[in-house]
Amino acid sequence: MKVSHHCNPAKSCFFFVLFSISASGSGHGRQDIHGQLVPCFFIFGASSFDNGNNNDLRTLAKANYRPYGIDFPAAGPTGRFSNGRSIVDFISEFLGFDDYIPSSASTVGSGEDILKGVNYASGGSGIRPETGQHAGARISMDGQLQNHQTTVSNIINRLGQNESAAKDYLNKCIYAVGLGTNDYTSNYYLPLLYSTSRLYTPDRYAIVLAQQYSRQLQTLYTNYGARKVALFGLAPLGCAPSVVASNGGGANGSACVDYINDAVQIFNGRLKMLVDELNGNLTDAKFVYVNVYNMVSEAISNPSFRVVDAPCCPVGRNYSLILCNINQTPCPNRDEYFYWDAFHFSEATNLVIARRSYNAQSPTDTYPFDICQLAKT
Repeated sequence: MKVSHHCNPAKSCFFFVLFSISASGSGHGRQDIHGQLVPCFFIFGASSFDNGNNNDLRTLAKANYRPYGIDFPAAGPTGRFSNGRSIVDFISEFLGFDDYIPSSASTVGSGEDILKGVNYASGGSGIRPETGQHAGARISMDGQLQNHQTTVSNIINRLGQNESAAKDYLNKCIYAVGLGTNDYTSNYYLPLLYSTSRLYTPDRYAIVLAQQYSRQLQTLYTNYGARKVALFGLAPLGCAPSVVASNGGGANGSACVDYINDAVQIFNGRLKMLVDELNGNLTDAKFVYVNVYNMVSEAISNPSFRVVDAPCCPVGRNYSLILCNINQTPCPNRDEYFYWDAFHFSEATNLVIARRSYNAQSPTDTYPFDICQLAKT
């Protein structure tokens, strides 16, 4: 059985992957997919997209130990911050790639096929260069762009020093970009460590952050040939178990920290506006906004997720810490947990987000269209 690449409806993609998870009980096994919709897939982001770039960095933000990866097809920790596949892993399947996109770290000095794409995402990283520095080394969006510059140079070499051919090739690729989470949780809302909350109101911070993001995205377009870009918005960060625990719970009976979610929504609104600006100002640009916030807000009320306010794996200090305790046994019913650790989603949640990103099931899921349509334009 093969995944269908029809853009509407999405059910064929979803039910095939869901069957794979259910049949194995834990998501082991790759789908038999042939025929890519695009020649390559490049990924920029933070821990939700990271697939091993932090493994050898001096940082607390790494997930290359058990029980991380317990349900990943390779059956072990890879550096992904989940029990199994990430959002971009699923999207690579939907796009028809026969293997997952390699991490940037794994392509250095190796024979990895960079022509099919590279994943530059780094846990703890942000749009701003200082974001996450308290946890150790990480690769900010600026650093990820620098790594991509190296990749583009290598692609030009692979194509016989033909810059025009390389540009045409890169124009056809999909680019997934998902940063900003840590600019809030590991910057703005850590006032003892960072000055941004004293310098900016939430409204002004969203503007400043979006402006910097815009410059970075325009660099991706102008210098490196990106034309098809999926820009992932932020999830309701104030609902993550670690955020709720660190803030003493939600106020006025809320299950979430509402003032953090309010700030996130301001930024998300700026991202949607940014998509319009980039599409209007850049020739042949096709940026799409992925409304992760609404997807998560709806999915968290789905009865298939029986536990939405606690992590599946054991976490220290009553959830106020984020990552799983090393070598601790996680919950057995992992598909019923919304969160894997105290901040990152389970594979089951990643599947929901990936499915709706690739094939929108609501008019609010993506804007102006979904990733499947993006691939086919």
